[in-house]
Formats: sequence, C-alpha cells, structure tokens
Amino acid sequence: MKALLMHRDRDFDVRQELPCNASALTQDLELETLLAAMADGDRFLFDIANQVLLSSMRNDIDTILYRQAILKDCLKNSAVVRALYDLSVEAVEDRRRRWISILSHHPTGILSDAINLMEMLLEMLRRLRGIADAHADRFESEGFRTLLAMVRRELDDEYLTSIQDHLKELRFRRGLLLSAKLGEGNEGAGYVLRRSRDKGPNWIQWLLGRGRPGYTFRLHPRDEAGSRILSDMRNVGLDLVANALAQSADHVRSFFEVLRMELAFYVGCLNLHDRLTAKGEPVCFPHPVPAGERTHRFEGLYDPCLSLYLTQRAVGNTASGDGRSLVVITGANQGGKSVFLRSIGLAQVMMQSGMFVAAESFAAELCPGLFTHYKREEDPTMTSGKLDEELARMSDITEHLVPNSMLLCNESFAATNQREGSEIARQIVLALLDRRIKVFFVTHLYEFAHQMLERHAEDTLFLRAERLADGTRTFRLVVGEPLQTSYGEDLYRQVFG
Repeated sequence: MKALLMHRDRDFDVRQELPCNASALTQDLELETLLAAMADGDRFLFDIANQVLLSSMRNDIDTILYRQAILKDCLKNSAVVRALYDLSVEAVEDRRRRWISILSHHPTGILSDAINLMEMLLEMLRRLRGIADAHADRFESEGFRTLLAMVRRELDDEYLTSIQDHLKELRFRRGLLLSAKLGEGNEGAGYVLRRSRDKGPNWIQWLLGRGRPGYTFRLHPRDEAGSRILSDMRNVGLDLVANALAQSADHVRSFFEVLRMELAFYVGCLNLHDRLTAKGEPVCFPHPVPAGERTHRFEGLYDPCLSLYLTQRAVGNTASGDGRSLVVITGANQGGKSVFLRSIGLAQVMMQSGMFVAAESFAAELCPGLFTHYKREEDPTMTSGKLDEELARMSDITEHLVPNSMLLCNESFAATNQREGSEIARQIVLALLDRRIKVFFVTHLYEFAHQMLERHAEDTLFLRAERLADGTRTFRLVVGEPLQTSYGEDLYRQVFG
C-alpha cells in the first residue's frame, strides 16, 4: 500500500538532500517563522514542512497541481484530514511502544511481538477503513480518491477477518504441529510448520474423556536438556512464519509512517491557513507556468511572515513583470522594499511546494533554483571586509546557478562607494541576464538603477517604494523610475526632531 499524497507515482523522500543554499534561504526569507506557524508546536510537522519547502525547486507543474488539488480537498474536509493524521500518529507512536522484536533473536519472541504489533495495526486498519467508508465521497482530488479507494478495496471485511483469524491461529493455543525427518546422526532435519486440522475433541468427547488416539510423552519437570531441545525444535519450526509475520507488520507500519509524513505537510498547510485567514488575510492558489516564459504577476501579494507578527493585516502589493527578466526596486528608506523582496521569495517557495500563496492572485514561472544575496553583518573574525565577503558569496552563488533560476538581491554591493558599487552591480547583473537568470534587485545605488533605466528599460520592471508628500510611507510599491534620493532626511527628522 502507498499513500501517494505528495507525488502521483512515488512516496515523498524525506531524506533527500537539501539545496546547498538551504541555510541562506531559511535566514533571508525568515522561513522559520512560516514553519513555526505550520508546525503549531509540533516538531515533526516543522521538520516535514522544512524538508518539503526547501526541496520544492525540483517540482514540476504536474506535481504542483497534483498537490494543489489535494490541499483544496484538505481545506474542504479539514476535520477528516486531521482525523487521518491523528490515526497515523497513533499507529506510529503505539508501534514504537510495543515493537521490541529487534531486541530478540529467537523466533518465539519475534513471533509473539509481531502478533501483538499486528493486532494493534489491525485495529488501526479497521479505523482507517471506517474513515474511508464514511467520507470517501467528499473528496475530489486524484490523490485522495486513489488513496481512499485503495483502502476500501484492499481492506475489505473478508481480508481484515482473515488477518484476525490468522493471528488467532498463530498463537498456537493447542500447540504446534511440526513435521521433520531424520538427518545425519539421526538428528532432526527439514522442520516444517504444519497447519493443524485437528480442532480437538467435541464437547461430548471431552465429557466422556474420549479423543483421537495418539502417542504422547511428557518431559520430567527437571529435564532441562529435554526442555531446551524442544525449545530449539520450536524455534526452528517457527523461524519462517515469525519472519514472514514480522515483515508483514513492518509493511503495514511503513504505510502508516509514510501516511503520517505526507499528511503532515497538509496539516501544516491547514495550520498556516487558519492563522492567516483568522485575521482576514487573503490566500490564493497560484498559477504556475513553465520555466523561461518570464511570467510574474500578482495582486495583493504580502509577506506572510510579517503578517504573523502583526496584529493588523499586512500591506499587499500589485504588479506585473511579465516579459521582464530584471526587477529593480528603489525608493524611500523603510518603505517596504525588503519586505516585498521577501514576499516574492516566499511566494515562489510556497507555489512550487504545492501550497497556496499569500496574495489575492499570483502567477509565476517555475524556477529550478532560488538564491538570495542579502547584506550581512561585519565579519567578526576581521579576516575579510564587507565587500570581499559579498563578492565571495556572489561567486559561490554563480557556481550553482542554472538558466531560469531566480536571484533575490537586497542592498548588494552597498559596502563600497556609489560609483564602484554601481559598476560592480551593473556588470554582475548583465552577466546574469545573459545566462537567463531572473533577478530582483533592491538597491540604493542610483547610478546602477539609472543605467538599467537608460540601457535596458525594455527588459526591466522598475518599482519604487511609495512615499506621500508629507513623508508618510505606505509600504506599497508602485511602478516608477528610480530617484536620486532615498529620503534619508525623513528618518533624520523622525529621530532627531
């Protein structure tokens, strides 16, 4: 049995290697805030969401749409999905309390523990079938319909009853029936466990003391050697059936573990959805398009991490960068530029994970890699200057870029003067555009922004942080040419009066 809730044809690989820039993405996009909201205090949910989001750049459109349909089902049937998740958690956790056969080397012990585990899992399978029977018609996505149909088909009453009967028989209440032959030195060989057809004497025979005739012998209570020999014979006869049952229990256990892991992502999405919608924030299912089509348009796009911190709703932005490979963001200090850049990165990660996006509407091309180049604090070891460190990080990023990747730059190359920083930024950005890299660049380097406006306006979208005439920041970005000032005097007056 397979859950197949993350991919149409395979289980999600929770052990897959994360991208080389996973830590930088987590830091610059403040992913831990988003993950904490998805986890709602559950470390397992946090770890699964982290793995899914950071590995999302590998997903294709088919996978994204497949997960979107499943998530829509989850939102419509959240109570049922949470019940399925709780059941899988119970099965996995109860298994950990009971399953101790790995400490046993004897078939008798392995069989006993496997029976106990399988009886517990059988009860979980019955409950899973009950949920499927009661709610299968409420789900519309391919993933859930396939899963619930499989549960109802493979876990029918006849099958579950046969498992229960087999487990009852494997307890060997009336003893074991073994066949064997004589080997070398008249030692037993070829032990085979047989199914006994002897149901024992009926109640009349039992009352009269009459049963089938047979030969029996009994060991003396102090015959330790004989007892050990019989125990060895029993273990040899039980070896195959004990291992077979242990493997069957392990198969069922692994199904519940995968079900828990894949449902964990959707439960995390439900938790985040509840947090955002509770304060009236809009969410939407994005429209992904193939990489290289240079599509990027959105309405009401906001930073969900900022919204989770605020008591009021976050400010959203609307723009269209279709056909553009470069977006240059300028404008007033503390006007919302960095927040907007973060919202772009988070929306891309959430879209390619198969999630909803924090916006009223969102459409974007897929990117095979997402990278960030944000300014960092001064090197505490004093082994390199700020500009050295920025250039070294950019060099490392370029080694991993592939065509149609996305790079988010926040105040890059501002550690030197205006002229040098602008020239460095210009040369690097033009080289990236030549390699078909999509770039979002937040900057105060006016010369760089102005050069892009003069020479590459047809391929560039210019956004500017809005500032009202009285200096008020609206935290919205509007289409506008770069200005020579970032209105630092506004902050000076605000601080010093």
